[in-house]
Amino acid sequence: MDFEVLIPITFFLCVTYAIKAFVDARARSKLLASNTSEELLRSLVKSEELQGRQASLRWGVVLTSLAVGFALIESFGWNDVTPGAIAVLLGATGVGNIGVYMIARKNQQQSS
Repeated sequence: MDFEVLIPITFFLCVTYAIKAFVDARARSKLLASNTSEELLRSLVKSEELQGRQASLRWGVVLTSLAVGFALIESFGWNDVTPGAIAVLLGATGVGNIGVYMIARKNQQQSS
């Protein structure tokens, strides 16, 4: 594997994440500096927490379904990249996203 390719990609990802963290922190500090109501701040923090949990749920379910897709490809003995192998992976990703939707919808109905 060419590690020379991974270094610029990793650097780009780190810089992108640092910029995003800086922008988020600056927006929060500006929001705190302005005279906003405490209720608005609490609702923003709560919504950020919910978004973080939903993102973790999405990644967990999608990556698990992709792992199942890769396991199916391995069990079928497909060693080459074929349209069938790609279809299995795309299908697993779709099933994972539908699973996340159903879980989130069920949780939303229970909280209402």
